[in-house]
Amino acid sequence: MESKTVMQGEFVELEAGADVTASKWYNEDIAPTKIAQRTWGKWNIAALWVGMSICVPTYTLGGVLTAYFGLSVSEALWTIFLANVIVLIPLILNAFVGTKYGIPFPVVLRSSFGIVGSNVPCLIRAVVACGWFGIQTLFGGLAIHLLLSAIFPAWASLGGTGEVLGFFIFWSMNILVVLRGAESIKWLETLSAPLLLAVTVGLVVWAYPQASLTELLAEPANRPADAPFMGFFLSGLTAMVGFWATLSLNIPDFSRYAKSQKSQIWGQIVGLPLTMFLFAALGVILTAASQQLVGETISDPISLIGKIESPFWVITAMVLIIIATLSTNTAANIVSPTNDFQNIAPKKINHTKAVLLTGLVGIVMMSWELLRKLGVIASDVSVESMYSNWLLGYSSLLGPIAGIMIVDYFIIRKQTLDLPALYHGKGVYTAWNWAGFAAFLIPVALTIFAQVSGQLSWFYSYGWFTGSILGGIIYFIAGKIKS
Repeated sequence: MESKTVMQGEFVELEAGADVTASKWYNEDIAPTKIAQRTWGKWNIAALWVGMSICVPTYTLGGVLTAYFGLSVSEALWTIFLANVIVLIPLILNAFVGTKYGIPFPVVLRSSFGIVGSNVPCLIRAVVACGWFGIQTLFGGLAIHLLLSAIFPAWASLGGTGEVLGFFIFWSMNILVVLRGAESIKWLETLSAPLLLAVTVGLVVWAYPQASLTELLAEPANRPADAPFMGFFLSGLTAMVGFWATLSLNIPDFSRYAKSQKSQIWGQIVGLPLTMFLFAALGVILTAASQQLVGETISDPISLIGKIESPFWVITAMVLIIIATLSTNTAANIVSPTNDFQNIAPKKINHTKAVLLTGLVGIVMMSWELLRKLGVIASDVSVESMYSNWLLGYSSLLGPIAGIMIVDYFIIRKQTLDLPALYHGKGVYTAWNWAGFAAFLIPVALTIFAQVSGQLSWFYSYGWFTGSILGGIIYFIAGKIKS
């Protein structure tokens, strides 16, 4: 039987025939979702973003902007808010194809990079996600270590070994949630969102008497007095847009479960910008207040809460932080590489194998830190430097893919895809689409050149914007030439 598509309202559903199901590029896990599976309303999607936004890296963003980008506290907070309003544009646009056709990110890329070629950007995205997965698992493992130390004083004596054991306990929790599928993630995000908002309010109440907001907002910027504001602002804005640049690519992995385009649009608008702004603001306030609260300046909320002398509040806060980190990690850092790895060989790598592969790569990428905690090796490389340097820089290289995806779907394909052909690889989609690779590699080459040579420094400084715009323009031109 030949495959066919059925249009129901704004949805397209695939009725897969033997031409698709027998294809080596198809399995049930990356197949288009059925309309009955598209159950995520706007509040589920808003909860997804609350769950992903309330995490340790978000907490540190304000400090990163003030310390490294020369912005004042008030400038940093407005920069974070504006960046998340801007990143809504590619998030919402790239979510459209997932909502209409029910397809995940790797299958979307088959249109612009080719059936085989899609694996290149997919694996680049997967490596970034696995790095973040490892870092977030370290944070979650530390929270478990502090939780068990508060309950069992003997556990505290384990020191670094206890943190490593905590890492693997938290690793197992993440893997189990994702193995259970999309509904399990939806349940976790919806449950955790109100709890995370509650702990945020609790931390503000705890810290507020020790921190003067007026004084904080009045602190001068950490840059030369005669330095122009705009250069520092645009660099900081680019870095903050880059924070969710990866999710702006693989948002179809989630929007394929949305009830409607309206649900994904409003869910993202409600859930992302304000949550990011408020939790980053909390990080600035608590870091400033930490000297009075515990006697030293601490920019990590897990370590800060671990200094509280009340075991009850430490236990309560750690449980909530574990839930927060779990909700971020499962959605933001495991779903995408799981789909990406399956795209390599769908008949050989199913959902379970891909989840376990993601987990193993995450362990390997954090192995140096785990061995350091065990005292096996000495290392000067910190998690903070990995987080603030290569991962954020690497994420900026993904900008062209966002531009290519938007131009391909909305301009070249005019929001119409041949759904069966994306899986059986016959007809309109070739194995390799060289237009996509030209549009991706030229901006990446310019970004690397700018970083290495020191010339065209503006191209690197504003990398996500320059990359996504140039990538989209090149792809548009190449598409017109090809047609």
